[in-house]
Amino acid sequence: MKTLLLTGFEPFLQFEENPTGTVVEHFDGETIGDFKIVGRVYPVVFDQINDLISRDIDAIQPDAIINLGLAGGRHTVHVERIAINCIDGRTDNAGFNPDGEKIDESGPDGLFSTLPIKRIEKALKSHNIPADISNTAGTYLCNNLMFTTLNILRQKALDIPAGFIHVPAHHEIGTELGVPSWSQDDINKAIGIVLKTI
Repeated sequence: MKTLLLTGFEPFLQFEENPTGTVVEHFDGETIGDFKIVGRVYPVVFDQINDLISRDIDAIQPDAIINLGLAGGRHTVHVERIAINCIDGRTDNAGFNPDGEKIDESGPDGLFSTLPIKRIEKALKSHNIPADISNTAGTYLCNNLMFTTLNILRQKALDIPAGFIHVPAHHEIGTELGVPSWSQDDINKAIGIVLKTI
């Protein structure tokens, strides 16, 4: 059976919970289609993220990878098209404040998702789940993880589907911070459809 590595993040910044961690825990160990799901929840720490995904790719040897991230303030699922070789923005959970550094000094400026992003968007919308293809994964940990994942696969010449999906906040976050939100069940449902589409 094939293996799919599904990753999420711990809480960060003003978000005391992270629905992506809940999604990963929900699907970890499940079998969906041809894939056995292996879940990992990563810290929001720039200094650790590259080593963690590299070790998991080596240990798990996945046949597909989907990285998840929280986009508080967005009201749709965003299927990311591209990651850029840059980190910037707010302080991470270890207190590091990036300032435009490259993720990989010798790497390309950008790397495109190898997920079937148009098919994913269509599948989500066909189940009445609002979804869009996004042309920016930002410059924070989500972009870092997407870029590093794709860069490792490029360096290892591994031709497997991999990419990043941003999800909205769940209702607990939405109520606390006044941002658009979905139920956790709907977020889980959306990612379930993504997994089946792969």
